[in-house]
Amino acid sequence: RIVRLVLVLRNWASKSLHEEQQRPDPFLERFQGPELQTVAASAGNNLEDEDTEEENKKKKWQIFVVDPAGDWYYRWLAVIAVPVLYNWCLLVARACFSDLQKTYVVLWLVLDYLSDSIYIGDIVIRLRTGFLEQGLLVKDLKKLWDNYIQTLQFKLDVLSILPTDLAYFAVGLHCPELRFNRLLHFSRMFEFFSRTETRTSHPNIFRISNLVLYILVIIHWNACIYYAISKAIGFGEDTWVYPNVTDPEYGYLTREYVYCLYWSTLTLTTIGETPPPVRDEEYLFVIFDFLIGVLIFATIVGNVGSMISNMNATRAEFQAKIDAIKHYMQFRKVSKDMETKVIKWFDYLWTNKKAVDEREVLKNLPDKLRAEIAINVHLETLKKVRIFQDCEAGLLVELVLKLRPQVFSPGDYICRKGDIGKEMYIIKEGKLAVVADDGMTQYALLTAGGCFGEISILNIKGSKMGNRRTANIRSLGYSDLFCLSKEDLMEAVTEYPDAKKVLEERGREILIKEGLLDESAAEASTEGKTVEEKLDRLALNLDVLHTCFGRLLTEYNDAQMKLKQRITVLESKMRQQDLEDLFSDSSDSLLE
Repeated sequence: RIVRLVLVLRNWASKSLHEEQQRPDPFLERFQGPELQTVAASAGNNLEDEDTEEENKKKKWQIFVVDPAGDWYYRWLAVIAVPVLYNWCLLVARACFSDLQKTYVVLWLVLDYLSDSIYIGDIVIRLRTGFLEQGLLVKDLKKLWDNYIQTLQFKLDVLSILPTDLAYFAVGLHCPELRFNRLLHFSRMFEFFSRTETRTSHPNIFRISNLVLYILVIIHWNACIYYAISKAIGFGEDTWVYPNVTDPEYGYLTREYVYCLYWSTLTLTTIGETPPPVRDEEYLFVIFDFLIGVLIFATIVGNVGSMISNMNATRAEFQAKIDAIKHYMQFRKVSKDMETKVIKWFDYLWTNKKAVDEREVLKNLPDKLRAEIAINVHLETLKKVRIFQDCEAGLLVELVLKLRPQVFSPGDYICRKGDIGKEMYIIKEGKLAVVADDGMTQYALLTAGGCFGEISILNIKGSKMGNRRTANIRSLGYSDLFCLSKEDLMEAVTEYPDAKKVLEERGREILIKEGLLDESAAEASTEGKTVEEKLDRLALNLDVLHTCFGRLLTEYNDAQMKLKQRITVLESKMRQQDLEDLFSDSSDSLLE
């Protein structure tokens, strides 16, 4: 019984945890709309019906198409990049250093044919990789094949898997240069690097690492070529080539590669002295190396300098703003206390990573994506705001895009009683106090998610304060607020009258509670409001009638035009018939 009870409790806990993990956030679910909810519901039904799921899997396999923007495709690029890099690094080393090839020949055969199988699999994946046509992913296999086969990359991929190593039967296993056609598959490695640079959160570090990798590969190839030239000329024949391998100090594989790599590094970076060349072919090789070295040095300096400047671009821009304000305060002889307060405010922005202008960063995104990012970033704050709880998704987008972040220092007054209200505020982070006129007595404490200031910008009829502030609100520490101006709020709620009514009702409740609402004036305004509503309805009906009349006038003009065209055609036919009759009569008279 105890074991059964434990099993029941475990199944219940795992089921509850699974349901909790799958339960979406209702706030985001309402904003995202019914389409995603339908998808989630259909996914739940598929989980309940196992047979349907198996049939769907079979259908998916029959129309299996890889989305080039998906995670699966990116992971496959990471897999295919490994054999490409393996071939580019080790094929040339095995071809030049014969000891390396002979010592591990079995290992090389296994790795070679494993990379060949991955190459073949990559061609299959390319044949089933979709592409966008009119914004939609193409899944027609014939179109996918035609799209891939017509490219140059298809020819290179086919050349890269040609079985050139069948020549092993004629020349032996120690000729890895027969597999140099495998190097033609290089585009997949570059594609992986490009997509990683786009996806990574640290692009500058990745660019530096990528540049270092390219330089190391070039130095590695140059070292292998140097060793091959030394072997062709003869080890120890002169001072420039690799020393005689009969010398125990230079006769083992590790020293051979390290010596050549050291020589290649000194030559390409031009930072050290190497033995001068003796033969003409040696001079030509060194000249070529020096030219490559100059290009590498220029590339390193240019790219690294650009990357470092990009890494510090935000800090440099922020520091320039601070310096400009410092110079201004010194020029205007601002007091030391005020200068210290401004500097501390800037330090708070930088320390808490709030120095970035969000609008400037997101300005290139469409409004829909900007709204989704803003809602996801500020989700916890927006969920606490009462006016956002029941508002429509469209209004939520309108309001979120109009919010402007502001940061207040300790002791700053956000608003004072009697001031003309031009904005409303939403607290993102920090604590604000509703204080008396003396600035010390606290009536209430406002925390994250609270909003205030909407009363003075809603123009509530019957308010004794009119459009003026009804309280003093002061920041206790550093506070992050969202500011929404009166113009932006009125523009947003114009198309959403229900949301406007909710805001006005909430404002009336607060005014009644504080005794700042003239009920007789409010009732008179409601009566006037009914008349205004009737006028608005009448104006709307007039607009509809105007639209219908315009449509009828357009149809009448079209019908009149068609009728004129038909009359013109009939007139032309009649003239033609009259001419034919005239010619026939004249011909009959002549015959008579």
